[in-house]
Amino acid sequence: MKRVSFYTLGCKVNQYETNGMMQKFQEAGYEIVDMDKDISDICIVNTCTVTNMSDRKSRHALRKIKEKNPKSVIVATGCYAQVAKDELEKMPEIDIVIGNDEKKEIIKYVEKFIQEETKIIEIDDISKQKEFIDMGQITYTEKTRAVVKIQDGCNQFCSYCIIPYARGRVRSRNAESIVQEITEIAKKGIKEVVITGIHIASYGKDFHKENGLIELLEKINQINGIERIRLGSLEPKIMTEEFVQRLMKLEKVCHHFHLSLQSGCDEVLKRMNRKYTTEEFKIIVQRLRKAYKDVMLTTDIIVGFPGETDEEFNKTYEFLREIKFYKMHVFPYSPRKGTIAANMPNQVDGKVKEQRSKTLIELSNSNQKQYNEQYIGKEVEVLYEDRENEFYKGHIQNYILVKYKTNEELENTIKKVKISTADVEYVESLQ
Repeated sequence: MKRVSFYTLGCKVNQYETNGMMQKFQEAGYEIVDMDKDISDICIVNTCTVTNMSDRKSRHALRKIKEKNPKSVIVATGCYAQVAKDELEKMPEIDIVIGNDEKKEIIKYVEKFIQEETKIIEIDDISKQKEFIDMGQITYTEKTRAVVKIQDGCNQFCSYCIIPYARGRVRSRNAESIVQEITEIAKKGIKEVVITGIHIASYGKDFHKENGLIELLEKINQINGIERIRLGSLEPKIMTEEFVQRLMKLEKVCHHFHLSLQSGCDEVLKRMNRKYTTEEFKIIVQRLRKAYKDVMLTTDIIVGFPGETDEEFNKTYEFLREIKFYKMHVFPYSPRKGTIAANMPNQVDGKVKEQRSKTLIELSNSNQKQYNEQYIGKEVEVLYEDRENEFYKGHIQNYILVKYKTNEELENTIKKVKISTADVEYVESLQ
């Protein structure tokens, strides 16, 4: 029996697809081993390319894994493999380079290499792929929640982003396949599912469905055994009045929405090719806060985008202070080869980006602690995930992390507790 190990960089979609490849190898009689602990016959690196740093991490991982496993077959797949074929072809450490759509046939390429011992480069033009590649029924879990991929690709073409070139255009998964997978997940006793994809707000657009995502969520909400439906990152403009009104009726949908803003300045949003204004975004936030009294909104912000002046950054800061997100994921802009933004004039100095990041992180931490302190003395319902010393950790429906001091075994159970104290990252129950 040959031993195969995996190393995954990047997003939940990549992690989901790694799990799919694992299941294919298991079904073919291979043994899955831990890359950190064991030497394996085949090492598969599922790469990421969202930033230049992701590219470097992908190359570094491939070299280090070859050092540890000098006689192993080394496979590079994923988004960096998809867009950097020429770079990876020159790396002597790598035996096989396959793109994202070729993951479904990974065993075929591995067994061909074992027979012929000739380097394989197999990457199709993903922009021509019209259909969702269904890897079969997968159960990928993070602690006590399962992650389900519903679509691939993106048609947005933000000026800083390489992902449409790495993932292709929007391709949606058949709703029946999704419902079947989640039904099987529920039978295994898993209570929460996370709906993920590259651009889930576009789900169904390739089927010419304007309401594809909400129709899918209405079907998932009816599945017995699933108690929580959590949504991955969302394009803000999907939150129309009609969408929110239908969403409110789905009692299993968690009241936590990650709306990717990127900048609080209209001029910067325009250069980014984001398709909304700050005023439109503000109306969306007001709509959600009216619909859900306990809603938690999180976001992504890029600082130091090309041409971002002090005045533009200050506009972003004031907008963020007004919106008051629960948490902001702050990223200094990183030029990505192959994108429009990489060639824009007036690239911002690294020290300026660092200072702006620090300013927004401080604002985010302050917001988060203030929100958390509002829960002191309140009873909350927690889905518990794992133990950390004398505490059990889990999340409220709106994704606030709770630490509960207890000797009980609570994994994958839902229990109410009263909050005693609050910090930036979590609240605690000492009772």
